Amino acid sequence: MDLTVDIGGVVLRNPIVAASGCYNRGAEYGNIIDVSAYGAVTLKSITRLPRLGNDMPRVLATPAGLLNAIGLQGPGIEYFIAHEAPNLGSVPTAVIASVAGFSVDEFAEVAARMDGLPNVVAIELDVSCPNVDDEGVCFAANPVSTAAVVAAVKARVDLPVIAKLTPNVTDIKPIARAAEAAGANALSLINSVRGMAIDVERARPWLANRSGGLTGPAIRPVGVYAVWEAASVVTIPIIGMGGIETGRDALEFMMAGATAVSIGTANFRDPLVPIKVAESILAECQRHSFSSVRSLVGLANPSFAGVRA
Repeated sequence: MDLTVDIGGVVLRNPIVAASGCYNRGAEYGNIIDVSAYGAVTLKSITRLPRLGNDMPRVLATPAGLLNAIGLQGPGIEYFIAHEAPNLGSVPTAVIASVAGFSVDEFAEVAARMDGLPNVVAIELDVSCPNVDDEGVCFAANPVSTAAVVAAVKARVDLPVIAKLTPNVTDIKPIARAAEAAGANALSLINSVRGMAIDVERARPWLANRSGGLTGPAIRPVGVYAVWEAASVVTIPIIGMGGIETGRDALEFMMAGATAVSIGTANFRDPLVPIKVAESILAECQRHSFSSVRSLVGLANPSFAGVRA
């Protein structure tokens, strides 16, 4: 069975990706699972300057997911290049770098520093950050600012660029089109869904940041629909994500139009989840007598506009 998939010109050994912010380089999971079970590992997002992140508490378990407001905590690009980048060559699978920024220039600068690092095969852009040039509006909230980030990064890097879009919009289709037109080689769908939880005993929000991003199985239907919508209007590959815990979950995304799937929150509960998901995908291919996992892509979407090969 051919499990390989092509993400913007990069061939991954299988369609399962570890999501940004939940796996880092996989070092913490290496004693439990063979990290090569993933076709790629996406690094935690890196910004230009070091960030402490939001005040505590910033994580809350919900009935069907996880609400978090980490605030892009990280060491900044200089520390990353000096202390973490040298270890990327030892990751036993492909690495996707993740870049976050608060201006177009910051995205381009940090992405350029990531280009050419050992084992890094693509750069994901977390365009869900607030745009300081537009009164804090999220870059991915409109086509123009999304395209501006993608175009600026494409002008500075040789690696494939993946635009990670937010579900917190009325219509994701024009934003997906804009990212593709600006040169994005692939899309990641979706980022977390904005949400809030209230501590009724204290009559205040649970999170110090008040609101946060909801991840986990509660958002899976939102993610599947976003992939379905985007896959009907763009031809570039899509990495589907949002609450994937089982092989059946992953198959929903692939049949909606995702070429690959990304697993995040589920790793915290079950580090063996990529192996289980891979087994289910393989079994589904065998059930249909498919010779390639790519035959699953868009299988349930009559408007699928992408390429399966």
